Amino acid sequence: MDDATPSSMSSNKPYLVKAFYEWISDNDLTPYIMVDVNVYGVLVPMSYVADGQIVLNIASSAVGTIALGDKTIEFSARFGGILEHITVPYGAIGAIYAKENGAGTSLPIEHPVEDEDEIVEQVPEKPKSTLMSVASTGSETGKSNKPKGKSKASLKIIK
Repeated sequence: MDDATPSSMSSNKPYLVKAFYEWISDNDLTPYIMVDVNVYGVLVPMSYVADGQIVLNIASSAVGTIALGDKTIEFSARFGGILEHITVPYGAIGAIYAKENGAGTSLPIEHPVEDEDEIVEQVPEKPKSTLMSVASTGSETGKSNKPKGKSKASLKIIK
């Protein structure tokens, strides 16, 4: 038997959400999820967000092909007649329940922890300019400030 500690185990949230989704659907009810849009990775139409949250109907009859993946739920749905691709990380789901009777569960919001492999290299800070103004030495004062005359451009044929 493995000696996996709870801190080294993966989240149980994807399993719970998938189980509730199947249970609600198997009972011919409409599964809804409440999503916290402040969690990294959430892609939803922001014009439908209220108080940092959006409630989504994820019934198979309401969405295009739904994919309940290992880390995210992805599907397509129409909002105001416009087809949108939706991506919801499991950590952003605060509840899954049946529309008709409210049966379901609430879940804690989980913000992703930065993984060493997924850390994006930060752009190094731009070096500050080291240029400084130089005082005139006075020896250039005898030179004329008039621009030199430019000659007319011409082509020379070489054989």
